[in-house]
Amino acid sequence: MHRRRAGPRRDPGARALIAGLVQLLAFQGVGEIVSKFLLPLIPGPVVGLVLLVIFLRFRKSIDADIDLVATTLTQHLGLLFIPAAVGVVMFWPQLRSQALAVAVALVASVVLCIAVTAVTLRVLSGKEKDEQEPA
Repeated sequence: MHRRRAGPRRDPGARALIAGLVQLLAFQGVGEIVSKFLLPLIPGPVVGLVLLVIFLRFRKSIDADIDLVATTLTQHLGLLFIPAAVGVVMFWPQLRSQALAVAVALVASVVLCIAVTAVTLRVLSGKEKDEQEPA
């Protein structure tokens, strides 16, 4: 009698997760290539993200695999703060000696970020109102 060999069970969710990761990493790879040869001042992952947004915009839908990966990554986004916290602990003496400069840089960057966000929102909301008004 022929016995079936017991192997690892295949999880369809894992296959979709891997497919989504491959798609995202492909866009990042293309972004790295574009950044290396055409846009050296813009980081490759940023170029890849812009290319992904353009691709999804033209496609007018989000692939289920990419959605699964994005949802999973955002659920565990807090883990990305661990390396930053370790860096703060490791370089605490240097940070303390430069506390004023660090505080000024943090406050200035937050104020600038809020201002740019407000201007962007105002510009985009103005365009949206123009599109909604009947001619």
